[in-house]
Amino acid sequence: MTTESPSVRAGRWIDHWEPEDPDFWARTGRRTATKNLVLSIFAENLGFSVWVLMSIVVVSLNSVGYDFSVGQTFWLLIVPNLVGAALRVPYTFAVPRFGGRLWTTVSAGLLLIPCAMLAYAVLNVGTPYWFFLLTAAAMGFGGGNFSSSMANISFFFPEGKKGLALGLNAAGGNLGVAQTQLLVPFAISIGTGVNLAYAALMWLPLIILAAAGAWFLMDSITSAKPDGTSYREALSNKHTWVMSFLYIGTFGSFIGFSFAFPVLIKIAFVEHAGFVGLAFIGALIGSLTRPFGGWLADRVGGARMTVLVFAGMGLGAVGVMASVATGSFALFFGSFVYLFVLSGMGNGSTYRMIPMIFSAEVRARATETGEDADSAVKRAKRQAAAVVGIAGAVGAFGGVLVNLVFKFSLESARTLTPALIAFLGFYALCVGVTWWFYLRKSFAVRRAPSLAYAGV
Repeated sequence: MTTESPSVRAGRWIDHWEPEDPDFWARTGRRTATKNLVLSIFAENLGFSVWVLMSIVVVSLNSVGYDFSVGQTFWLLIVPNLVGAALRVPYTFAVPRFGGRLWTTVSAGLLLIPCAMLAYAVLNVGTPYWFFLLTAAAMGFGGGNFSSSMANISFFFPEGKKGLALGLNAAGGNLGVAQTQLLVPFAISIGTGVNLAYAALMWLPLIILAAAGAWFLMDSITSAKPDGTSYREALSNKHTWVMSFLYIGTFGSFIGFSFAFPVLIKIAFVEHAGFVGLAFIGALIGSLTRPFGGWLADRVGGARMTVLVFAGMGLGAVGVMASVATGSFALFFGSFVYLFVLSGMGNGSTYRMIPMIFSAEVRARATETGEDADSAVKRAKRQAAAVVGIAGAVGAFGGVLVNLVFKFSLESARTLTPALIAFLGFYALCVGVTWWFYLRKSFAVRRAPSLAYAGV
């Protein structure tokens, strides 16, 4: 095996990249990969920060003269979620097409657009609702960053180190949600009154720094090519859609609740609106528990852990219902934080299931067809990587559904109870789906014992 250093040519393209070679990795590979990971986390973190920016801005719009209805307010939360989810698909293929360095620079630079639009909107009295809606849509640029960032970093690390690298990348991005909900309330209170323009302007120097860092310091790998075959195979596999459905329940809940939580505090408990500034706690804890969920899944099995997560989330929905019925803000806040904890853990456990499921399926098929074991393992890894990208995009649409349910519930019944009943039913369905496909004994015997009893 070769121990050459990376061959970097014009445009910071690396033509020689062999992370699986221990000598290459120890000599220069680790240093180059770590540098790109750090810069990627920084850019992705800002992407999430801008993506959810409207979630905290809408709470203060009435303070600067805008009186939007409940429906209009929720559309300002739904639109960035919708756009961000849709962009995750093309963003996944942008890195192989344009290179990680260029695309990270471009995707970070695009975040300047919604920030500039928001500053313009709140600084000009009488800005029409449609412009706020367009601004919210532009914030969706930040939601696509996750997919391109994860795809890019996956090319830099050897298989044995991808899990930690991608986990750090994902957690660093998710923390951007809590970061926005923590810092923006302080920023807009600087000076006299509410200065919403600061909610946009505070990110501009950081975005410029992230784009410049990507352009001058990041690298692109020539061998990072899109794997269309694996995506086609993944799209035709039922487990891709089962796991995408479950990820709607975990990540969809996390990002949907993250967008809605500040608004729900203000709507459901007007007298406690001052606690909106504490909404960041939910997203913060949900981000930090993601790797813990994966760690527990390694020990008790991904499917078992996922069942426990959804059962617990059902109890959390009951807790929120009880808080609404009794008017207990403490129970309301505590139940939502509990939901964030479990949704974060569920993000980790469902992502842990994906490689195990496809590894078991490919091994079982290889035994039947006589396929070479090494070839089968590589094919399983490629399929699992494709499924992660698909599930990430579908799961993000779950946040759209969460906020649509809240919107219809508050508009039609003027209470959160119908929405919470819907979530309770959905989490129960997720428990049943997980058990049906990955835990029942007849499935294990018929398909692959390892799928149900050795890690999934």
